[in-house]
Amino acid sequence: MRKLIFKILTFITILGFQTLQAQITSPMETVTVNNGKQIIIEGADFLDKSEAEIPGAIVFTGNVRIIHQGVRMSCNKAYHFPKQNYVKAFGNVNLVQGDTLTMSSRYAEYNGNTKFAFATGNVVMQDPKMTVTTDTINFDRNTQEAYYNTYGTIRDAENTLTSKSARYKLNEKKFEFRTAVTVNNPTHTIRTNHLDYYTNSGHAYVFGPSTIASANNTIHTTNGFYDTKKDEGKLQRGSKIKYRDRIIEGEDLYYDRKNDFARARNNVKVTDTINKTVIRGHYAEVYKKKDSMFITKKALVSGLFEKDSVWFHAKRIIVTGKTKNRIIRGYNNARFFKKDMSGKCDSIHFNEKRGLTQMIGNPIFWNGKRQLTGDVMHIISDTVAKKVDSLKVLNNAFIISKDTIGDGFNQVKGVNLYGKFKDNRLKEVDLIKNTEVIYYMRNDKQELIGINKNVSSKINMLMGEGNAIDSVTFFTKPDGEIYPEDELPENARKLRGFVWREDEQILKLEDIFPKEELELDTKAKAEVKKKNQEPNTPLAPSKETLEYDKPKKKTSGKKK
Repeated sequence: MRKLIFKILTFITILGFQTLQAQITSPMETVTVNNGKQIIIEGADFLDKSEAEIPGAIVFTGNVRIIHQGVRMSCNKAYHFPKQNYVKAFGNVNLVQGDTLTMSSRYAEYNGNTKFAFATGNVVMQDPKMTVTTDTINFDRNTQEAYYNTYGTIRDAENTLTSKSARYKLNEKKFEFRTAVTVNNPTHTIRTNHLDYYTNSGHAYVFGPSTIASANNTIHTTNGFYDTKKDEGKLQRGSKIKYRDRIIEGEDLYYDRKNDFARARNNVKVTDTINKTVIRGHYAEVYKKKDSMFITKKALVSGLFEKDSVWFHAKRIIVTGKTKNRIIRGYNNARFFKKDMSGKCDSIHFNEKRGLTQMIGNPIFWNGKRQLTGDVMHIISDTVAKKVDSLKVLNNAFIISKDTIGDGFNQVKGVNLYGKFKDNRLKEVDLIKNTEVIYYMRNDKQELIGINKNVSSKINMLMGEGNAIDSVTFFTKPDGEIYPEDELPENARKLRGFVWREDEQILKLEDIFPKEELELDTKAKAEVKKKNQEPNTPLAPSKETLEYDKPKKKTSGKKK
């Protein structure tokens, strides 16, 4: 008899809960018409009602099936509160929303009026792209948002995310994290306190102090984007990439991990931690796998040499080679500056292993107040002692220095020049083939004895302090004489090809940059200043992120 009554009541439940409510409510209660907003119990093995034990609830047991506006639930047992349009579900609870979301738990509550679900106990929430496991989840169907505050793990095809709390926006397929979160990927790990993560695209937007670490490097940023599928990142606000031997910094960084390529803009700084060199500029490209780097826009390479700093500048600088075997090439208006030593030319080529600096194309070299010119210059360094050792000037070698007291100029020229340095100062030079000299000779009291004008096949000169010349030795058929000052006309006191370029000498670091490079620097700094004055907010999601799942528009081409 009891089974018969249950079957009848179950049948009534399937037809609609309006009739069931009329039977189980007291005569004084108003029957609520099901207007589509009411929770419907589609079926169960057993039902019971006890106002004394569970006031206002109908108890359904065994294979309970519940439906409400696109949601289907199942469980082992349910308390249904018709007046409140509310249900409590126990044991093997499963909630399904269309084909977009499923959620299982040991216990759940669902409010049909607010369309709000609460699930706890080994909660697993899934959509086609990801799975969330946690202890408790709240799900608002009106806003299509779910959130937890009980530590959770999120897994998708590429990544595993762990955090104390998170909010998931189903329509956007986006997780929002505002507490410590870790993203583990086979190639890298992201750690931050502020992350927006899109499950369909694997796009991650970080804000605040954040790291993206791999076996080869670590990225530090405070505002950036990372594509976890493509292993590409866009980073802002003074971000940096740290390798074992190199640090790349810039206001705007792009990084491609698969190709180990980085591009940096504005306030770029690349530090070679092993070679103790720093490269600066406002645009750089770094190819780590190829051990090469390109930098421009006020490019500057600095390092320690002979316990002193040396700087290289050119419009474009390229650095290649592994540690201790670097080659630096500077193109277009190349310059360098070191204490008591500087130079300019069309291009510079520096080979670290050989200790060779080649100045090519209209080179000019200053050592103290001496000016040297020629077609090609080679500066050779002692790679062990880290000291400038010697100098070669090939073709049209010419040395000029002012007389120590008067207005005249000491001049020596020849085909080739070979010089030796001591303590950063040119100490001895040999000029060979077709040499010419104009030399102001002075005694110990610095009184002018005469002006020596001579030609020979070879000249050896020993340099003194300042502009002084300690001695000049002529070899192989010297021809010339010493003129009293008043007997040598002014127009005969300068050798052919004489050009004194004192106003071009680089006397301090600021002089190493030409006007156009300073203008680029001003423009870049203005861009950075303007950016820094803007509110520091997280990067807005890109069009690629927002339209990731949208079908691509087909472009139709007209036939010619």
